[in-house]
Amino acid sequence: MLGAIVGDTVGSIYEFNNTKDYNFEMFTDRSGYTDDSIMTMAVAYWLLKDPEHKYETLEEAMVMFAKNCSCPNGGYGEMFYIWLFMPWSLKEICPKAFDDDFFPKYDSPDGRVPYNSWGNGSAMRVSAVGWFFDTLEETERVAKISAEITHNHPEGIKGAQATAASIWMARNGKSKAEIKEYIETMYEYDLDRTWEYLNQRYGWKSSCQETVPEAIIAFLESSSFEDAIRKAVSMGGDSDTLACITGGIAEAFYGEIPEYMIEATRRVFPPIFHKILDAMKVKRSYRLLNVEPNEKQIYD
Repeated sequence: MLGAIVGDTVGSIYEFNNTKDYNFEMFTDRSGYTDDSIMTMAVAYWLLKDPEHKYETLEEAMVMFAKNCSCPNGGYGEMFYIWLFMPWSLKEICPKAFDDDFFPKYDSPDGRVPYNSWGNGSAMRVSAVGWFFDTLEETERVAKISAEITHNHPEGIKGAQATAASIWMARNGKSKAEIKEYIETMYEYDLDRTWEYLNQRYGWKSSCQETVPEAIIAFLESSSFEDAIRKAVSMGGDSDTLACITGGIAEAFYGEIPEYMIEATRRVFPPIFHKILDAMKVKRSYRLLNVEPNEKQIYD
């Protein structure tokens, strides 16, 4: 899961200042985590705290982390920002979300509803799910829940599931060929393009269907964790999200992240990130840590 945060941090300064240079500067004094990392941690917290993995507790975690974690780089997408901070506006902006046949339905204390997004936000926050479960079936089931609380469009769900499945397969010893075949068969993504082609042709995209396949390709064509991150960022586009997705898969496959990348990323972490990463290593209940992500623990 740390690989996703490293990727997000590396890509953060290139999101709105794209580079096509493979040899870009990996870290600068402007590097920092973005909303991708904050929501990744929120999902991990939810997995650790709620063994039933309910929508209500996921909403609580996402809102709590958004309100208590500053976002040094990047920012939340418009609809997700409204979902987080102005949920009373959703009925006017997205009236279809309140139709009886619009799912999922759950008891949101503030009236939040999913808004049929296919944006890549569902995929960038899902890496913890790929690390958490013992079976691929359970991984894909919970990835669906983690997506559809906001991104309940089929493409939004598919992006989260494909990302989590890739991580699960990578950490369970599957080859790149096996991962590629499964993702192409199950999720119908085109993974036959090369990094060289994407480096020349790819541009800014924010949908799952135009981000997740490219992030997976960056991993498939890599020879190491660092190589994967360099390939993801130098595609251009939504570089922090691309590298976040790629980093989660690459860490699971290669098993190691260069120490200098870990150190540079951890320097910008709030303390709660460290606690959640430690808890994820042993998959124990977060309650055992006796901490909550309140402002004092985040900023002390």
